[in-house]
Amino acid sequence: MKRLVIRATLVTLLAVAVVALYSPSVAAQDAAGTYKAKCAMCHGPDGKGGKMGTRDFASPEVKAETDAQLTEIVTKGKGKMPAYEGKLKDTEIKDLVAYVRSLAK
Repeated sequence: MKRLVIRATLVTLLAVAVVALYSPSVAAQDAAGTYKAKCAMCHGPDGKGGKMGTRDFASPEVKAETDAQLTEIVTKGKGKMPAYEGKLKDTEIKDLVAYVRSLAK
C-alpha cells in the first residue's frame, strides 16, 4: 500500500514537471502563430518593420518601452494599428509581447 502511494506521488510529480516544461514552448508556438496571422503583414515576419511606418522591434525606441506599454499598444491599438482588446485573450497578448521581445534579439 505504501509503495502504491509513493508511486502515485512520483507519477503526479513527473506529470506536473512535464507540463511545466512543455507549456512555455506551446505558448511560444501559439504566439508565433498569432504574430504571423495578425502582425507580420505590417511588422514583417522578422519584426524589422518598415511597412506603413512600423518600427523595428530591435530599435532603441521599442526596446525602451516596457512590457506594460507594449501590452497597452496591442490591447488599445496605436495610430493605424488596430486594437486587439476583445479579439485576443489577455494571456495571448502577454505571450505576443514576449514573442515580440524575442524578435528584438
